[in-house]
Amino acid sequence: MNSSVQLSLAHLRAVRLVADTGSVSQAASALYRAQSAVSRAVQEIEAELGEALFDRKPSGMLPTAAGRVVLERSERVFAELEALDRWCATRQSRTRSLKAGMPVPAFLLNTRRLQVFSELAKHKHMPSAAHALGITQPAVSSAIRILESGAGMPLFHRNPRGLLLTADGETFLLHVRRALNELRHVADDIAALRGTVQGSVTVGALPLGRTLILPAAIARVSMKYPGVRVVTDESAYETLVAGVRAGDIDFILGALRANDAASGLENERLMSEDLVVLARYDHPLAGRGELALKDLADARWILPRSHAPARALIEAMFKRARVKPPMPSVETADLAVIRGVLLRTDMVAAVSAQQLHYEVQAGQLTVLDVPTRATSRDIGLTLRAAGTPSPAARALIDAIRVVVGEVSRTTRVAFN
Repeated sequence: MNSSVQLSLAHLRAVRLVADTGSVSQAASALYRAQSAVSRAVQEIEAELGEALFDRKPSGMLPTAAGRVVLERSERVFAELEALDRWCATRQSRTRSLKAGMPVPAFLLNTRRLQVFSELAKHKHMPSAAHALGITQPAVSSAIRILESGAGMPLFHRNPRGLLLTADGETFLLHVRRALNELRHVADDIAALRGTVQGSVTVGALPLGRTLILPAAIARVSMKYPGVRVVTDESAYETLVAGVRAGDIDFILGALRANDAASGLENERLMSEDLVVLARYDHPLAGRGELALKDLADARWILPRSHAPARALIEAMFKRARVKPPMPSVETADLAVIRGVLLRTDMVAAVSAQQLHYEVQAGQLTVLDVPTRATSRDIGLTLRAAGTPSPAARALIDAIRVVVGEVSRTTRVAFN
């Protein structure tokens, strides 16, 4: 099956009920559908995936290995839709469907309808959403009307900038995106069962992981699993976190934030690393041993922006040494800018040892012999706590863990 094909949510519901009851007839009774319709729904899912999902036995329908994989992933799909329905019910002060496990209403069981909603939220323009999906504009309008009617609330409002989500629409979108992102992993889960790792993985790439760890891990995965496509997203941290929560981004690699664990995310610490002070290879202070921070009091500095965690570590380091923290001549986190300015001036910069590793190795920049104690930052992975990585994401995460061991031999890092 092509991993870009989206399975029918209505058919998946039938598959789940057959698995729960062990019988097509009992599933049909629960759905108020003909047995032939339920059998056809199961057969269509099996045809799309190219795998039998059930062993048909006199004692009933028993899930195969492929069936168990599909059921495991669909459990998370329907958990999101059930949570969405409960939220809609609460917003309308309804009593229907407030209990977990109640059937998902029909208006949420159309995969294309949910895709239309997601695309319109993205494009903010009905003709653009219709074009992206290859459908007509009236079809987009109809899908949104059905969703708004079922939800019992407006999901969009018109604005000079286009169709914008309401506050309720934003919450609705979060659940929809999570459900669709889980659904798109089903085909890749089946491929992994056959021994083929494939699919797309999107990584939120923060600065500390971009120079050494992520490129080496991508190279490993690309050589071992040519069917895996890696996409990196270098957006601001807050944007990446929103993407992880929605399932659009599989995980973030970089400096860990202490508040992640309390916000629906979980951290996996891989290593910790101190900052180093870098300068041009022929800087007046290059080669001098046992420098103190006071020796850099008159230096011109390139520092991270004032709100950055690394900036706070640098300022605290100076205060502990009873030296006034420097006022930066340049504030930036862009490595190209830092590199270019260092090579052309006598400025110094406090950065991760990894970030300009290749320039130090090439002899263009040098690490000044100045203590940077208590500037350690944990580097690792940030993932959605309730999510399960796709096979492609798991492969890249495994490669990252291996690469971290190699990085320990090439940079000044401290490990567990």
